Amino acid sequence: MTTSQDFNNLINGEWLAGPSTAPNLNPSNLADVVGHYTQGGADHVNAAVAAAQAAFPAWSTSGIQARSDALDNIGREILARKEELGILLAREEGKTRPEGIGEVTRAGHIFKFFAGECLRLSGETLPSVRPGIGIDITREPVGVVGLITPWNFPVAIPAWKIAPALAFGNCVVLKPADLVSGSAWALAEIISRSGIPAGVFNLVMGRGSVIGDALVNHPGVTAISFTGSVGVGGRIAQSAAQSFKKVQLEMGGKNPQIVLDDANLTQAVELCVQSSFFSTGQRCTASSRLIVTEGIYPAFIEAMKARMATLKVDDALKMGTDIGPVSSESQLAQNLSYIAIGKAEGATLACGGERLPRSSEGHEGYYMTPALFSESTPEMRINREEIFGPVASVICVKDYEEALATANDTPFGLAAGLATTSLKYATHFKRHSQSGMVMVNLPTAGVDYHVPFGGRKGSSYGPREQGKYAQEFFTTVKTAYTLA
Repeated sequence: MTTSQDFNNLINGEWLAGPSTAPNLNPSNLADVVGHYTQGGADHVNAAVAAAQAAFPAWSTSGIQARSDALDNIGREILARKEELGILLAREEGKTRPEGIGEVTRAGHIFKFFAGECLRLSGETLPSVRPGIGIDITREPVGVVGLITPWNFPVAIPAWKIAPALAFGNCVVLKPADLVSGSAWALAEIISRSGIPAGVFNLVMGRGSVIGDALVNHPGVTAISFTGSVGVGGRIAQSAAQSFKKVQLEMGGKNPQIVLDDANLTQAVELCVQSSFFSTGQRCTASSRLIVTEGIYPAFIEAMKARMATLKVDDALKMGTDIGPVSSESQLAQNLSYIAIGKAEGATLACGGERLPRSSEGHEGYYMTPALFSESTPEMRINREEIFGPVASVICVKDYEEALATANDTPFGLAAGLATTSLKYATHFKRHSQSGMVMVNLPTAGVDYHVPFGGRKGSSYGPREQGKYAQEFFTTVKTAYTLA
């Protein structure tokens, strides 16, 4: 299916065309054009920020019931249209249809959760140490917030940034990843009809080097929430610091999954396959380092190979597909380059890593089989650098102590997993893993929408996302004194 429809930016309640458009291609079928999406410029950013600034005084002091109703309207429509929106997501990003629908469902729940948070924002009333004086501690919105989101979760990540920003009274300018403009536009269109006033939410699509830079450097933007690469995140932090913007950065990961000798082998293999390869491995929480103790190592390798042989790589929209295509040509090239790097470093390609040029129906796309390296060592590049694809490597270690040290030996610290039947090791790992999120006998990929999301070291910078912890970034604390 091919369409020539053009989709424009949303600024101050109006859909505005830019100087050019860019096609959005289906990675499962390169002949399928999802749509043509506006490529805005710095003038669009300026107009969007001006609209947000103008809308902020009224929105930031508006009734909390009106905010709650609007967010609930958004969540309700997303859930009602989850199959339609999930198919759009799968079509433009490459997740399988069930994964796409699951992500959209999560986004709907996020908006409904923050519809409730509008009504739950609390403060404190304290006595002063000075007689006759009262103290009120309250939270207020920070202002105009720039949101820069990635391509790998094109509905859920915008949702978990937009929903709390609006719930707490901020105005928003969203810049989505070029690769997934369709999902962002669909979400913006729903928001535009939710009852939220013009200018409170704005969508500006276009190149990151143009739109992102203009948003980060705009003096009218008070805060920036970014999810993406470490390199870009570092540059945003430097730029924001010069103008004293508040920043929230979610960046890379090189997440470890430990498998101990006492683990249930079938369970361990399944959670490793899910963590490493589902969503084509394109998750910041994916496990790409499988750290396995020597007693179970041979059986684990054979069981992984057997399970991987059953995985079906095919069109994301086709029923029965386990793994869809890689999101883009450049990402596919990067994945295949790391396959070559791993071989050159001396690791053994135990399974997969092959380019599949076409789907089962003959459509050209960005397909590859998931890859498993064995006989790898911690210092290899495939175990140090984020690949962001369906590529995992197995490191053999002596015992739990060596496994923990190897897991923590990384500049990242987003998620970490442990497969074991030992309460002793599970308890120790939860305390001593240097990661923001720890999973025991569960895949590392998969976090509930009502709990904090974020990591340590080079993975995250600034307050956590999601749940009630989102208020730390999207609000500022005010202390007010009153003399009776």
